[in-house]
Amino acid sequence: MTSQSTLNQLKASLPDGQLPSSYGVYFKNTLVALCHALEDHILQANAKVPEEKPLVLVTFQRGKWYLQEADRYFEIAQCSNHIVIAAVPDSGFSSHKTSKLENVSLVNLDDNDELIHEWNLVILSPGYAAMVLCRELSVEEYRADSQPKTDTERKFYGLWTFERNLVAQTATILIETMRFYNPTLADNLRQQQRHIAANMSNVSTDLSGVVSRIVNYLQTSQQQLVTINRQNREMVELEGQALRLNRNLAANKLQAFLRMAQKVDERDTDNSVASLQVSALAETLGQLLDLPTLKLRRLRLAGLLYRIGLAEAPTEVFNQPPEQLNDATYTFWRNRSVLGAQLLSTMPELVAIKEIVAHQLEHWDGSGKPNGLKGEEIGIEARILGLVSYFQELTQPRGDRPALSLGEGLEKCQNYRETWFDPALVDSLATVIRLAEMGLMALPDRPSQLPAVWLEEATK
Repeated sequence: MTSQSTLNQLKASLPDGQLPSSYGVYFKNTLVALCHALEDHILQANAKVPEEKPLVLVTFQRGKWYLQEADRYFEIAQCSNHIVIAAVPDSGFSSHKTSKLENVSLVNLDDNDELIHEWNLVILSPGYAAMVLCRELSVEEYRADSQPKTDTERKFYGLWTFERNLVAQTATILIETMRFYNPTLADNLRQQQRHIAANMSNVSTDLSGVVSRIVNYLQTSQQQLVTINRQNREMVELEGQALRLNRNLAANKLQAFLRMAQKVDERDTDNSVASLQVSALAETLGQLLDLPTLKLRRLRLAGLLYRIGLAEAPTEVFNQPPEQLNDATYTFWRNRSVLGAQLLSTMPELVAIKEIVAHQLEHWDGSGKPNGLKGEEIGIEARILGLVSYFQELTQPRGDRPALSLGEGLEKCQNYRETWFDPALVDSLATVIRLAEMGLMALPDRPSQLPAVWLEEATK
């Protein structure tokens, strides 16, 4: 980040220089979901409470990527006191009907202004305040091998918050930045800001709805009707396939594997629900990423079977942290994914599950096992399983190591961001954990479905 970014100016203005815990690196899709959730709250809440109409400050980088939002902001303007949109002159906003509204002001940014790299949404009303504040990584800030090839791969430093003091301070920073372009507008915005501060509601606005929208958008923003129809067709096909296989010997063998995995959990007295919790949290991340039904099913089943390779493990594996194991026992622990894959390889119908289990210990930087796969060479299901199983284990006691809190476990995972773990998945996990810490959602403790029997046809 450069020193003049709104994020850095906000950080410098805070007494302790500490940004909120939501600060991190986000992919574009996550930011779209967050902004849409906050915008929907304006459309629904303020339409019912006119006196709560907010002041909205928006910056759309160079604008051309966000022109499709102009129609949406025509509706948002009907429920807002004043909207200010900052974008470069050739963005197309100036010719759109939204810019013609009396309560919409357009700020045409100079090409040298730091704001052309920012994507901000700041909302101030008497009853609540909210914002998404972010700045896109520069070319130099991306790793050489991680330059975005598609729009959805773009990354941003950013944060989101409902803390009024932070939102008000950010609004002041943005208004003063806009003063260069339009001093009269800046004076008017400062007056509106002071009016809002002087007329804050004594009763806080109920934000449970907007929080629910945030969770819902993060889980379903990618799901369109085409996807739903496709998944329904897959579901019908897979259910029929499962019924056909329910009575054969392979189905009985799968049940034996599931029972074997259950016995592994029963041996681990400190973490006797590991497989259920790992399967459930892996499924949640898969839903956030809008994985198709087939991959979600594989992920659920792989989560239930992820440590089947420990079926014959020495007792020390379950009651000592890995760093305390002797060489022979540590070798068993280190090779658990390979051992599990060898067991599952006896069933051709589980070849996809075997691959997920086999590669759960591969690392994003290529330093993992068994094949040293790197980055997206590792299947998405295996990447999810590796991250979730590591996080879940940290939140349970192991020998003389106490269980870590959700935040402490997340911090440990973030320490291995871009080395062990896919940074995008760490971001997704961070979103889930932050919502859980705020009491806005509960971490799932079991997958949405437990497989009575489900197998895939053997590959010929």
